[in-house]
Amino acid sequence: MNVSALSEFDLFLYHQGTNYHAYEMLGAHFMEKDGKNGVRFAVWAPHAKSVSVVGDFNAWDTRTHTMERIGDGEIWVTFIEGLEEGEVYKYAIEPQWGGPHIMKADPYGFYAEKKPKTASRLYDLSKYQWNDAAWQERKKTHPSYSNPMLTYEVHLGSWRRTLEGGYLSYRELADQLIGYAKKMNYTHIEVMPLCEHPFDGSWGYQATGYYAVTSRYGEPDDFRYFVDTAHANGIAVIMDWVPGHFCKDEQGLRHFDGMTLYESDNEQRAENWEWGTTNFDYGRTEVQSFLISNAMFWFEEYHIDGLRIDAVANMLYLNYGRKDGEWQPNKYGDTGNLEAMDFIKKLNEAIFKFHPDALMIAEESTAWPLISKPVYMGGMGFNYKWNMGWMNDMLSYMSLDPIYRKWNQDKVTFSFMYAFSENFVLPLSHDEVVHGKCSLVSKMPGDYWQKFAGLRGFFGYWMAHPGKKLLFMGGEFAQFIEWNYDDSLDWHLVEEYPMHTKMLEYSRALNKFYKENRPFWEVDFDWNGFEWIDCNDSENSIITFVRKADNAADFLVVLCNFTPEVRHDYRIGVPKKGEYREVFNSDAEEFGGSGVKNEGALHTEDVPWHDREQSLVITVPPMATIYLRHKDTLPFVKRSTPEEETDVLVVKGVETKKEKEPKKPAAKVSDSAQKEATKAEQSPREAAEGKKAHEGKAAPSKAEAVKKSSAAPQKKPKGGEAKKSVKARPRKAETAKGATKTAKPPKKSSKKKAAAQ
Repeated sequence: MNVSALSEFDLFLYHQGTNYHAYEMLGAHFMEKDGKNGVRFAVWAPHAKSVSVVGDFNAWDTRTHTMERIGDGEIWVTFIEGLEEGEVYKYAIEPQWGGPHIMKADPYGFYAEKKPKTASRLYDLSKYQWNDAAWQERKKTHPSYSNPMLTYEVHLGSWRRTLEGGYLSYRELADQLIGYAKKMNYTHIEVMPLCEHPFDGSWGYQATGYYAVTSRYGEPDDFRYFVDTAHANGIAVIMDWVPGHFCKDEQGLRHFDGMTLYESDNEQRAENWEWGTTNFDYGRTEVQSFLISNAMFWFEEYHIDGLRIDAVANMLYLNYGRKDGEWQPNKYGDTGNLEAMDFIKKLNEAIFKFHPDALMIAEESTAWPLISKPVYMGGMGFNYKWNMGWMNDMLSYMSLDPIYRKWNQDKVTFSFMYAFSENFVLPLSHDEVVHGKCSLVSKMPGDYWQKFAGLRGFFGYWMAHPGKKLLFMGGEFAQFIEWNYDDSLDWHLVEEYPMHTKMLEYSRALNKFYKENRPFWEVDFDWNGFEWIDCNDSENSIITFVRKADNAADFLVVLCNFTPEVRHDYRIGVPKKGEYREVFNSDAEEFGGSGVKNEGALHTEDVPWHDREQSLVITVPPMATIYLRHKDTLPFVKRSTPEEETDVLVVKGVETKKEKEPKKPAAKVSDSAQKEATKAEQSPREAAEGKKAHEGKAAPSKAEAVKKSSAAPQKKPKGGEAKKSVKARPRKAETAKGATKTAKPPKKSSKKKAAAQ
C-alpha cells in the first residue's frame, strides 16, 4: 500500500468522487514524520466543530490529540508519535452546535475490537508477503466466462465450529475449509460478508467497518492467509459486499459528524424500513470515493477475485420495499434511482479498469435489463447476475408432488426463454434455506429415499443447465434442518447416516464431472452451447437437451426425469449417429440410488425422432438425471490426475509448500454402523423396481420386473408415455419384530432462528 501524502490533487479527486484509493489517504497509517515514527490519522467530517483522536494511549481524553482542518476544511488530520499496532482508538467529534462529543469508529479503519466492543484498532497492512503471483498470472489467461465456475457459498462462523462451540479462525478455516473445497472439486468459494459488523444475526449484511475484516475469526493478515491458501490450491475467493445500506449503530456511519453525511438529507431516501438500516447517498461524491475505494481495497489488499454485490434492486429502485407515500419518484416520474444507476456504472468501470479479470456479480432480483452487460453497451457493467427467476421456479417445481409436475412443466422450461439475456449464475444460496423455507432436501416431496433421489436428480439438472453454479454449504450432503448462523452444520449426518455419506460422494463426483467436461461450462451464455431435444414431454415430466462445448463436436446429451417412474424403451432423438455411452447417472447405487442404468454401448437406430434422423432407445431411471456421450467425443474429456485430486497446498509464512491434504470434516461411517445400515435398509435397486423384501419370499429378478413393466409404446413425436412405468419405493428400515417402517431423517434442533436481514 502506498500511503498518500494528502496532496491537493488527492483531495480534489476525493471530492470529485474519483479517488479510487481513498484508503491510502484517509484512516490511520503508520509512517515516519520529521524522523519520528507514529501514526497519521485523517477523517472526513465537514460538519464537525472539532475532532480529536482518543484511545487508551491518552486515557480517552478529547483534549490531548486534537486534529486540524486541511484543504477546504472538510478533512481533519493529526500525527501521533510512538503508537504501536493493536492500539484501540476512536474519533471524538464535537457537533457544530456543541454538546457532548460523538464517539465514532474509523470509517477507513483496517481492524476493530471484538464485539461487543466497538473501537477501531491500529493495524499495519504492509507486513504480509503474498505467495499467489502464479495465480494472478493464470487469471489473465483463463477468463471466467469460458471456464468452470462452481462456487461453494460459506458463512465462516457456522460452516464448522470448535468442540467447545467457538469460531474457527481464518487460519484454521484455511487449513480445513480450503482442503474440503478442493476435495469436493469446487472452483470458487464465496464468503458471506466479512466487513466488521456488530450483530451476528445480520450475517454480516449490516456493517459498521467497511475496511475492517471482522475480528471474529482473527486479524487481517490471517484472512490474507486464507485467500493465499485458496489461491495456492487453485480456488478463487468471492466476497459478499453490501454497498446499499449500513447499520444504525452509534459507532458507525450514520450521522457521522452529527449530521447526515454518508446518507441522504432526504429521510425517505435515507431510511431503509425493510431492514432497519440506512441507505447510502450515491449522489454525494465523497460517498462514491468511499465505496469504490472500498471495492478496490478488497481486490488490492486482500487479493480477492470477485465481489457479489448484495441487494442491487434495493439500490436501483426508489420504491423497493416501500409502500405508497414512503417514496418519491425521480425527476422523470418513475421508480429508478438515477444516482444509484450512475454510481453502479462508475463502480464497475473503475474496477474493470484496474482489474479486468475481476468478478462483479449482481444479486438483482427483478427483470432490470442489461445488468451484466458493459456500460458502453447500455448495461449496468456487472459481468454476472444471479438468476433468481430460475431459482424460484425450480424450487417451486421441485417442491411439488411428482403427480402434479406434468401440469407445471413450464416452470422447468421457462428459464430458457431468457437464459442468455444475461451472464447468469444459478444460485442455490443461503436465502433459500432459512426462515421456514426448509433445507433443499426437505423441500423435496416423498419419503426419505425419494427426497434424496429428488435432490440428486435436481442437482444433475442444475449442473447441466446453462450458467455458472453456486451452492450454499450443507446442500452438498443434504442437511435436513434449516441453516442456523449460530451453530455448526450437522456434520454428524455424514458420519452416522449412509444416505448423507452417499449424497456427499454424489456431490463430489458430480462436481468432478462438471469440471472435466467442457460442454457444461465453455459456452454458457449463448445458444451455441445449448439445444433442445424435447421440452414437451410434460406427461412424463421428462426433458432432454444437448450441451455443447466451443468445439460443437464435443457434446453431452442430458435427460432429466422428474418422477419416481422407471421408463423402459424410451426413445430420444440424438445429434449424431453411432455409439453412445451413459457416462453419469444420479440414480447409481453408490450414490444411494436404485441402480437403474444403461449398461454398455447404446447404438442409434435410423428412426427419425424429435426432428432428428437418428434416435436411441434407453431406460430412464427414477427421479434421476443421466448424461450420455457419443464415443467419438470421449477424447475431449479431461482426466484428473491423482495429484490434482489429492494434493492441497497450504501457505506457511512466506513460503508455499506441498502438504498432505487436511482431513475432511466428515468422518467415515464405522464398520458396525455400516453393517447395521445394511441389515436395516432395503436394496435401492429393489426399491426402484417396485419390489418388497418380505420375509420368506424371494424377490423377483430384474429381468422379471422389466418383463412385467412392458406396456403400450411411447408416443411420437413428443416422446409421450413410455412402456409401463414402475414407481420407486422408499427404502425400509426393519424393526426388531420384523415389521417395516419408513426410515426417518435424524433431528437436530437449532438454537435460535436467524434474524432477518
